[in-house]
Amino acid sequence: MHKRPILLYNLFPRLAGPFSQWLPHMERAARMGFTHLYINPIQECGYSGSAYSIKDYFTIDRRYLNPRSKKDQFAQFKDVLKQAHGLGLKVVMDLVINHTAFDSVLVSRYPEWFKRDGHGEFKRASAPDGTVWGDLVEVDNEHSLDRENLWQYWEQLVEYYLRLGVDGFRCDAAYQVPLALWKRIMRRARSVNDQVQFFAESLGCEFARVIDLGKAGFDYIFNSVKWWDYDQPWALEQHEWNRREGAPSISFPESHDTPRLMEEYQGNVQRVKQRYLFSVVFSTGLMMPMGFEFGFRKPLDVVNTSPEDWEEPTHDLVPFITRANQLKYQFPIFREETAIQRLPSPNPSVTVLQKIREETPETALLLINRDGHHPQELSLDSQILASVKPILLINCEAIQQPLTQWPPTFTLQPADLLVVSGQII
Repeated sequence: MHKRPILLYNLFPRLAGPFSQWLPHMERAARMGFTHLYINPIQECGYSGSAYSIKDYFTIDRRYLNPRSKKDQFAQFKDVLKQAHGLGLKVVMDLVINHTAFDSVLVSRYPEWFKRDGHGEFKRASAPDGTVWGDLVEVDNEHSLDRENLWQYWEQLVEYYLRLGVDGFRCDAAYQVPLALWKRIMRRARSVNDQVQFFAESLGCEFARVIDLGKAGFDYIFNSVKWWDYDQPWALEQHEWNRREGAPSISFPESHDTPRLMEEYQGNVQRVKQRYLFSVVFSTGLMMPMGFEFGFRKPLDVVNTSPEDWEEPTHDLVPFITRANQLKYQFPIFREETAIQRLPSPNPSVTVLQKIREETPETALLLINRDGHHPQELSLDSQILASVKPILLINCEAIQQPLTQWPPTFTLQPADLLVVSGQII
């Protein structure tokens, strides 16, 4: 049971700029109904300049600090944490422990903590698709001859940031780290703060590994429905497998690893809203990166993005996002990892899904027009009409209206999503 919604606003530090400029973004996130502030790495980076190429885990990158402040680096960071907490936002920070910058202070101090290639050189980090990052070296968390001290270092790192006031960790490439290490880190973290939350990022790995992360104790995993075409069976199959054996999942319409949705959909606001609303109602949690609310089109770049990349807003999606997020507060079925089944649809362009909250009569039908260019008509199967009492209709603007009886047909606009909240009879 998840009583409080999980709604993460990804404040991308490179775009937000110094800590002193973060408050307006946090205030906007809170007004939109987000519950968590997720921040990408803020530590000093290595030669490449990538935020994920960390040089020193205990030094904050100077670009975020006020050099004229009398407060030290972590006192300045604690001020940000206090501001977020004052707005009711929990703070989740990136935890990157599967690799470091090749010029990390750890490489020179503890070379035995890192993997070597066949030539005895430090092994460069890579992705499942074969991509090699020349600025990163892999940490040997599994077989290091000094593994105990290495693992203690990660435990101490997590404890340090928890004691500063951080509330949780988004664990980068979690599948590349031994499960035994994650269990140990989480055990240590929960001895410091029993409310700490761990989020597993697992982009690109086999789904069986994702399930293992849930079993290892992660509170949440990020799902892959961002790439679903609303038709192929894999998304619902993964959802059911994860619901039964894994951890609650978080959907996202875009991330710092993907193109901006407004750019991907070539400015089609309707498709953007359809994808966001679907992300809200599909699974337990939701994550949205900053700038989505204004229709930004420049991708977030872990090396090159700067405050100068802040765009002139092309769309004000704030009211829509606020209404959509409110659905997670209003309806338990939209903040839980419920069963989802696909129902027969007489219109091949429309997908019909039913969410079922098993311990109550609460249910919801999702009517998804996969056609982005033409309206579609849909008449629901008589068995569906006889088994569900409609209560509310939620349109693709996330606007609600009472629905006391089933209409003969639904008209779905191009790239439309209609949600019917009801009860199983």
